Amino acid sequence: MHAIAGWWDGVELWVAGLPFVPQFAVVLAAMVPVCFAIAYLLDRVLRVGLRALGRDRVVAQEAAAPAAQPRRTRKEAA
Repeated sequence: MHAIAGWWDGVELWVAGLPFVPQFAVVLAAMVPVCFAIAYLLDRVLRVGLRALGRDRVVAQEAAAPAAQPRRTRKEAA
């Protein structure tokens, strides 16, 4: 565990020592994939959870009664 902590401290110091623009690029390159992965996992977990509760869109659409066709007026019939 000390090896991982030492490596992480080294990476932190390296990033903190960079000028702003390269520092921004390194953080962005690391965080964008991590954020996409977290969003993907949350989407999957919520989808499974809502489906288990019966609250997903497919069930809601099937349960909704179909809307009746509006009556046509004389002008539309002509």
